[in-house]
Amino acid sequence: MSDLVARTGRLQQRYEAGFRLVAGCIPFRYRSTNEADDVKFGKVVEVLMINSTSGPGLLFPKDFIGFYHFKSKSHQDEFSPEGLCKAAMFALFVKEELNSWPEQSTRTRNWLTIPKALQSCRHEWMKDALENGFCKWLAQNK
Repeated sequence: MSDLVARTGRLQQRYEAGFRLVAGCIPFRYRSTNEADDVKFGKVVEVLMINSTSGPGLLFPKDFIGFYHFKSKSHQDEFSPEGLCKAAMFALFVKEELNSWPEQSTRTRNWLTIPKALQSCRHEWMKDALENGFCKWLAQNK
């Protein structure tokens, strides 16, 4: 398999009405368990998070859950001087996990239960996407 490359560079970014547009996903899987944290006998949902390269906390990698607005100091530029961002988040059911992936030399993958993921989220908007977007989506699609 050839190496995968993550898309980078300001020239490849998209903007709409002063907001930098980003897309992300909440990868999830079901794990059979006899006992895991508060869940006993059944399937537990785990979500995949990755470490941030610019500080503490975990992030979701960038079916539609919703739009989330946030400010980013690192994304302030002439198109969005205030660093406004609009993220479209999607649920992504993981059927296969590859050994090789973009940024594997600088990031680690962590499968977490939803309560642990909520504690580990670096940004409030990601907690909102997980709790009020993904969890509601999951409950409606069981």
